[in-house]
Amino acid sequence: MALWVSLSPALCLVLCVALSLALSTCAPSTTGSQQAEDPDTLTVFGAASTRVVNEDLQKEWDHPLTIVNGGSSGLLQQLADGAQADVLITADKTTMDAAVQQGLVRDPVAVATNTMVMVVPKGNPAGITDVDEALSSHRLVLCAPQVPCGRTSQAIQEDLGLHLTAASLEQSVSDVLGKVTSGQAHAGWVYSTDAAAASDSVTSIPIPRAEQHANTLYAAVTTHSTATREQRAAELVTYLSGNSARSLWSSHGFHPAD
Repeated sequence: MALWVSLSPALCLVLCVALSLALSTCAPSTTGSQQAEDPDTLTVFGAASTRVVNEDLQKEWDHPLTIVNGGSSGLLQQLADGAQADVLITADKTTMDAAVQQGLVRDPVAVATNTMVMVVPKGNPAGITDVDEALSSHRLVLCAPQVPCGRTSQAIQEDLGLHLTAASLEQSVSDVLGKVTSGQAHAGWVYSTDAAAASDSVTSIPIPRAEQHANTLYAAVTTHSTATREQRAAELVTYLSGNSARSLWSSHGFHPAD
C-alpha cells in the first residue's frame, strides 16, 4: 500500500536545497589543474623519428613539455581534426608545407636532417648483405608512400633503379623498426637515428645514395597555440633551429640543418 505524505511548501524548499548541496559535493571538481591549462607547459607534436631526443630536450628546456610522437602525417591529421598542440615537428618539408597550406602552422624553420639505412635483426638470420632486388624475396618492411619515410624510400629506389616489394607498408619508422626488432621482418628501412637508438637489437646496413635523399625536419608554432603559450612556443622553435640545439641533434645521430 502506497503511503502519501503531504509536505508544506517551506519544507519542500529546505529538502530541495539540501539535495542540491549533496549532489554538488559528489560532482567532479573543475578547480585547479582541471579548470585552467598550465600556461608553462607546451605540447609538442613530434615526428616519430624525433622521439630519441625527447628525454634530453625535456632536460635542456627550462619549462615543462608534453611531447606526443607519431607519424608526421598522422600528427598533421590530428591537428586538422582540432587536437591542441603548440609546436609541430615534421620529418619532411612536404608534410610541413601541407600544414602551412591548411593554416595549421606559421613560419616553419628547418631544424635537422636525417638519412635512411636498412636494419636487420641482430644475427641477421636471413643473411641479407646488400640493397638489391633480392630483398623482395625476404620479409622486407618499408614505410607507406604517403608518409615521409615512405616518400624517401621511394625516391632512393628510383635513384637506384630498384622496385622492391614489401611484405608490409607501415605508417612510421617506429612501426617498421618494431617489425624488425620483433622478428616479424627480415629487414626494414628506417632513419639512421632510429637504428642507432636500437643498436642492441638491430644491425645497420648502408643504403647507397641515401645521403643524397636526406630528410629535413621542420618545426613551427601551430595556430592552435594559445596567447599565453605562443611566445614560449616560438622560443622553443628558435632554440631547436639554433646553434644551442646542435649538440642535442648531433648526439642522437641527426645532422644540423643548413
